[in-house]
Amino acid sequence: MKSATYKLIELFSIFILVPVSFTFSFPLWIKLTIGFFGFIYIIYVLLKIEKEQLKIAPSLNWKLFWKQTIIKFSIIIFLTTLFVWFTNKEALFNVVISKPKLWIIFTFIYGLFSVYPQELIYRTFFFNRYKALFRGENQFIFFNAIVFSLGHIFFKNTLVLIITFLGGLLFAITFKKSKSTVLVSIEHAIYGSWLFTVGMGAMLGFPT
Repeated sequence: MKSATYKLIELFSIFILVPVSFTFSFPLWIKLTIGFFGFIYIIYVLLKIEKEQLKIAPSLNWKLFWKQTIIKFSIIIFLTTLFVWFTNKEALFNVVISKPKLWIIFTFIYGLFSVYPQELIYRTFFFNRYKALFRGENQFIFFNAIVFSLGHIFFKNTLVLIITFLGGLLFAITFKKSKSTVLVSIEHAIYGSWLFTVGMGAMLGFPT
């Protein structure tokens, strides 16, 4: 399970073959079963093979993290607000205004049950498992963003692929610097919840 050949086959199967297969029509229960056992496999390899310890490091630079995240988030707020204003003004902050309870509940569920598992898979597992297969860090980060975007291909939406690719770059860079699943999950949750808040949640499958 530690050979380069095995890891390449594993990478292709988990991060390319499975996401692409989900674009085809077959029963949802089969897709959920594949996803469930795939996640169990990833956690097993991460803990037992890669010996990763899922705990919060005491030396995290929270001040630097929040400073950088606030700057990036400010830019995202500006750009996405303009985008929704010019493309679908009626959706702008519609969920927060018309369904505040739904917004609060879903934001919590999204952060805990969607964001954190995604970051375990696409950052913690991916970085620990495959970084040695790539010669350069920039190449590795770019590829990580590609597969993260590919993980959303089942939405069949070009804009979603672009947004998740850009998000993948930001999250990969954050994880490279911090080596923290917690920090990158917080950042991911903030940006994703904002897309839901500003009115871009429908294209990402969020309730509206």
